[in-house]
Amino acid sequence: MTDEDLGRTVDLLTRQVSHWEAPRWSAPAAAGEGTRGDAVYHLVQRLADLAADVEGRVRQEVPRLASDTALPDQLRVVAADLVAADPAPEVLVVAATDVAAVRALL
Repeated sequence: MTDEDLGRTVDLLTRQVSHWEAPRWSAPAAAGEGTRGDAVYHLVQRLADLAADVEGRVRQEVPRLASDTALPDQLRVVAADLVAADPAPEVLVVAATDVAAVRALL
């Protein structure tokens, strides 16, 4: 797994959801609890946590912005941060698998 593979997976998800308006974000996710927005926000948090772990930093909560329409941008940023941290290939596999799983929920 490479950073390009993660980038492609993130790109697929962001293209799928970047045009969504508030009602689509607030719809229930296909499985689990919460909304589609909740699912993507939790993904953003998990990727931020992976980046913090790779960099040896303390994990911090990613702010939940007022509008879920900002989530695709947040996802792109935290994914780029993770790639910039130069993680081991197995971390990239975990991240890409998580992104693909959330994409399937939506």
